[in-house]
Amino acid sequence: MSWLPIALVAVPLLGAVAAFVPAVRDSAVAWGVAVSAAVLVLAVALAAVFDYARPAEMQLQTDWPWIPGLGLRFHLGVDGVSLPLVVLTALLVFLCFVHLAGHPPAGGRVSGLVVTLLVLEVGMLGTFLALDLLLFFVFFEVVLVPMYFVIALWGGTGRRSAAVKFILYTLLGSAVLLIGLLVVWTQAGTLDMVALAGRHGAGIARSAQIVAFLAIGLGLAVKTPMWPLHTWLPDAHTEAPTVGSVLLAGVLLKMGSYGFARIAIPVLPEGAAALAPWLGAFAVAGIAYGSLACLAQRDLKRMIAYSSVGHMGFVLLGFASLTPVGLNGALFANVAHGLITGLLFFLAGAVKERYGTADMVRLGGGMLRRLPYVGSLLTFACVASLGLPGLAGFWGEMLTLLGAFRPAAGLSRPLFLVFMAVGGLGMVLTAAYFLVMLSRVTHGRAVETVAPAAPLEPAAPLAPAQPDEPPGPPLATAEGVREVLSELGEGAEPVEPVAAEAAVVALEREAEASVAALERKLERETEAALAAGEAGATGAARALGVGSTDAAEAAQGRRPFPDATVYELAAWLPLVALIVLFGLWPKALLAVTTPVVQSLLGSGVAP
Repeated sequence: MSWLPIALVAVPLLGAVAAFVPAVRDSAVAWGVAVSAAVLVLAVALAAVFDYARPAEMQLQTDWPWIPGLGLRFHLGVDGVSLPLVVLTALLVFLCFVHLAGHPPAGGRVSGLVVTLLVLEVGMLGTFLALDLLLFFVFFEVVLVPMYFVIALWGGTGRRSAAVKFILYTLLGSAVLLIGLLVVWTQAGTLDMVALAGRHGAGIARSAQIVAFLAIGLGLAVKTPMWPLHTWLPDAHTEAPTVGSVLLAGVLLKMGSYGFARIAIPVLPEGAAALAPWLGAFAVAGIAYGSLACLAQRDLKRMIAYSSVGHMGFVLLGFASLTPVGLNGALFANVAHGLITGLLFFLAGAVKERYGTADMVRLGGGMLRRLPYVGSLLTFACVASLGLPGLAGFWGEMLTLLGAFRPAAGLSRPLFLVFMAVGGLGMVLTAAYFLVMLSRVTHGRAVETVAPAAPLEPAAPLAPAQPDEPPGPPLATAEGVREVLSELGEGAEPVEPVAAEAAVVALEREAEASVAALERKLERETEAALAAGEAGATGAARALGVGSTDAAEAAQGRRPFPDATVYELAAWLPLVALIVLFGLWPKALLAVTTPVVQSLLGSGVAP
């Protein structure tokens, strides 16, 4: 079954090429669903044939000569660390295509988006399957170009600047990463990741390990993202389309953290021990900064993006402890974050599509009343993200804090106790900003957004009367009426004051009667129009499956909100089920990663 890793990379690549065929291009989304479903089936088959009795060993390997002159090989394989991420990647890509089936991209060019996502899947899966350092780097770089186009072509109003920022940061990080990999190659004489991990740093001088770990760590930290190298992330998430945000948070961030577990820590253990306190310090700074930044956000997608900075800080803190408990927590948090944040970005995209904005102030409240399914699932995802026991988000954060409580031998325990305290404060702040967001958006009464009335133009100032201009008409008084009538001619009889006053009263009554008749006519026409509008809104509401409240809102000129669609539920509910599964049964994941973590750490690092 060693052909499975090759098939996982080849199928989406061939699917992307076939999408250029005109017959396929006309039904691009259906083709994307079919190809991603085939990849998911292959990933599930890989998990089914995996030997869980020996998860620490590389299985289903493919090792072919790639560039013999340089000793480079096309080496693929899977173990207990990479297997969960391979399945997670295949699942999220498939769910993104299911979402696209019901929600085509606003910018059009559907076939182009399908090709881009399939190429992106090639790079993501290849990164988790590669066992050669240079092959890892190639797949690591493949994802940059398609993700750039996903943001730049199908993103929001600020998509161009966000895409440029993303590509510049990640390319700079990749350049530093390549330098670190070359240092390892020159010192160890091989790029085989299995052989390098088995040596645990033997043959590489301590100074070279520190330099290489610093370079590799900086390159991976940009993608993770680690504070203060995270500034590209909020813009990219805010402007990216829904599927781009889901894959960026659910998979691309995991590529950086996976590099720490696969390369930096097992290959360079002495460099890891020397720089672990710095890694932990930046990790907890990211936890605190991300949580505080979330409290200051108004945009829902931007808040979720900053929450990723904080959650990935827990992953880095687990790596910094250099203990089996900490690394297990980091790997568990990796998978949990991919599931939870993927669900959050799906829901944020649904909210923005219905309300036309992600601004929490403009959203108002009452989403649970207007959109009960969307509001309930948003509440569930937020509660899972803040680490409620019984859901997947709890175990990763708890294990990373336990790892910081007892760090590896040689690390300062008082320093890591401070890190643990800051991490615990971050968990409290995480609960705070999610609960504040829920109180603003899902609960309370809906706040109607009324367009401001057009400002009245200032009245022109009255010009002073010129001396040569004739006087204006007399005022409507008895004297004025008598004056007007007297000007009709010399033969006109003068009007007495009493008769003039009676004429004015009669005119006023006639005017009042005309105004009253006009008001009654307008009322009847308005009532008829409202009745017709309410009937039309009720029919539309029934067609859309919304309630009478939405129908009344439609009758008053407000857009009715359809609740979760079938395509959306098909994309969201698998994530909900996995979040609950890993929350209630964490051993399903920990039993796979624990033997691998102990093997990767080796006797020289673990306490």
